Order: sequence, then C-alpha cells, then structure tokens
Amino acid sequence: MIKIDLTAALPFCSAADFTNESLRASKALKTLTEGTGAGSDFLGWVKPSKYLQISELTMINEVAEELSHNIDVVVVIGIGGSYLGAKAVIEALSHSYHSLLPQRKHPIVLFAGHQMSQDYLWELLEMMQHYSCACVVISKSGTTTEPALAFRLIKKHIEEKYGAELAKKRIVAITDATKGALRGLAEQEGYRTFVIPNDIGGRFSVFTPVGLLPMAIAGVDVPMLINGVIEQEGMSLCNDPDNPSIQYAAIRNALHKKGKLIEILANFEPKLHYVTEWWKQLYGESEGKEGIGIFPAGVDFTTDLHSMGQYIQDGPRFLMETVLSVAKPKQNVVINSQADDLDGLNYLVGKNIDFCNKMAEKGTIMAHVDGGVPNIHIQIPVLDARSIGALLYFFEVACGISGYMLGVNPFDQPGVEAYKKNMFALLRKGTS
Repeated sequence: MIKIDLTAALPFCSAADFTNESLRASKALKTLTEGTGAGSDFLGWVKPSKYLQISELTMINEVAEELSHNIDVVVVIGIGGSYLGAKAVIEALSHSYHSLLPQRKHPIVLFAGHQMSQDYLWELLEMMQHYSCACVVISKSGTTTEPALAFRLIKKHIEEKYGAELAKKRIVAITDATKGALRGLAEQEGYRTFVIPNDIGGRFSVFTPVGLLPMAIAGVDVPMLINGVIEQEGMSLCNDPDNPSIQYAAIRNALHKKGKLIEILANFEPKLHYVTEWWKQLYGESEGKEGIGIFPAGVDFTTDLHSMGQYIQDGPRFLMETVLSVAKPKQNVVINSQADDLDGLNYLVGKNIDFCNKMAEKGTIMAHVDGGVPNIHIQIPVLDARSIGALLYFFEVACGISGYMLGVNPFDQPGVEAYKKNMFALLRKGTS
C-alpha cells in the first residue's frame, strides 16, 4: 500500500553507503521487534494486531455514537501525541468545509489544551455557549499544565451549563488505568474512561483510544483505519530489503551522514498538513537527543513554493526532502474553456485540476533535485482511512528503526522537561 521511490535520493549517496545503512536498518528493526534496545518498556504500539481489542473498539464506537446524539461540538483536550494523531486523521479525512455544511452527521471536533493562549480559550468558551457541547480530556497524569488548565475551564463551563449530573455524561476521560489526578477525578465524578496503555508513549498512541475515540466521534471509519494498520504491520515488520520502513530509515540516515541535517516533509494535498505536524513531533521528539538527530520540518505545496520554495531551491545544501503524494483524488474537477482566454490557460481545457497538481509535483521534484536536494517519494493510493492508517504506522516503525540507527533511545523525551522546570519556577515566583 505504501510505495516508496528512492530514485531521486540514491544519487546523493554511494550504493555501498545505502547498502550499509540498509543492513543497519535491518538490525535496528530486529532490535525493535525483539525489544532488546533502549526504551523497550514503551514498545506496546509495535504490534497493533495484538493490542487492539474488539471489545475496546466496540466501546469506543458506542461512546462516539452517544456523543454524536444531539451534540454539536466535542472539545478534545490534550497536547502533543494526545491530540496530534487524532487531529491529523480527522483533518485528512473530513470535508474541508465540514463545519459550514448545512447538515452534518457528526459533531465538529475541536481541540484545546495544546497551548495557553488566553484569547483562544476565551473564544472557545464563548462559542460553547451557543452550541450543545461535550468534552474528551486526554492526559496520563492529569497535571500537564496546558491540558489541565483548559480542562479546568471547560469542566466548569459544562457543569454550569448542564448541571453536575448531566455533565458527567458529557465528559469522557482517557488516562492512566490506576493512578494520577485525572484518574482520581474521573472515578470521583463518575466519568466514562478509557485507558492509555502504560507501554505506549504519547507520540505513538494514535491507534489507542487517545486517537481512536476522537476519530470515531468525527465520523472516521475506524474499522477501515485499523485494517490499514494491520495490513501495513505485516509489511513494516518484515525484515526484508523491500520493506518500505527499512528503506525510508536507511536512506534518511545515509543522507544524514552526507551532511543532510534537515528533512522537509512536503505534500501537495492541504488535507495532509496535520499529518506533517504529527510527523514532526514523532521524529523530532524521538531523534533529537544527545546533540544529534535529523531536524524535521514541513511545507505545504504548491502554496509554500511561493514562500519557502526559494530557500529550498537555492539555500544551503543541508536539506533532504520527502514528498508525500496521493495517487488518486476522490473528486474530479475539469478545467473549462474561456472564450477570451485572458489567463492563457485554454490549452488545459478538458484536463482536471489533479493533472496540474501532479505536474507541479513532478516539476518541483526535478527542480529541487537539480538544485542539490535529495528527494524521497512516498505515495499512498487514495486519501481514505485504510491508507492513512497504513501511512502513520509505516512512519512509526521507520521512526523506531531510525532512532536506533542514530544511537538514541527513540522512546523518551528528557529535553521536554527543561522548559517545564523554568515555567513552574517563574509561575510560583509570580504568585509570591
């Protein structure tokens, strides 16, 4: 399902280099699947066919259906991996103007707790006064500052609007199985709960209730998504040179050794913007340690060709580029004829917009490669739940492989704590 083309990347490293990195990637995959490397306590995500339970998926569907009944907006509260996976899938698979359609089958899913903008939260609470709302709060501990503050405010709003008893039915908690502030509150208040598995870290949690419940609420075909994940599992865990996860990890590490320090993930489909945001967290938080790592960046083409295109084409040559492509769009828009042809585009009459987009994609790759930017091409057949499930799992496995190849623990994030220590010290200082 996932097609990877290295034709425009291999000329930037020798055949021997790529072969060597492929062998290292194969060994890293073995380390990952056998659980013999650093961070082995957080490998529950590796084999989704084992941890995905029918009973839990059924419960997710039941709660999603209940929250869809007479509820206009569901606010999902979480930060990092607790919201990016769901946001990525929902944005990729939803109608671009879902919130403006006159008739909707599912609630609008909004996100909070991923920043601390006062205006954002004020405007969110103002909007919630005009609609029937519910909330899904996602936090392992319940004390992470950004989501905890958002939940405090949204919980108060829901309780004041609907009363304490009805509020319990409008709040769902996804948290630790036995401990933490949110677990304690959920049991005290009687919220329905789902568990964040102890052996799955936040940025790898998209196929747990963390991602699946918000997706189901938004109307994503979760069974189809899971089918894509399971199908890709067989491909990405196969220790074979043709494994796309091995190939991706190998080529990016080979290019990294040639001085390519930044990887740009580019797409030609705006619905994939948040897939890029999810990918940035996955790779940045997994690899950026001990003074090493490939810096993940993202662009949306063709839009960013008119802003970042100049830098990519002619700037410093420490870039590699991965283009994420969709083979076939769902819809068809054909270019019409115009009598005066003032825009000079009548030569395209009868072609569809995707033909133009694909030619822009091909021309961009040619130009960037000619300009000294290696290009990795990753293609999914269509933008549907099955393909997105497969794509995210492909990236997860490749990330675990690549992290081990770089010599770091891909499953911790010690650097994230630094800003928190400073912030807490300043917050307490400000209250004294």
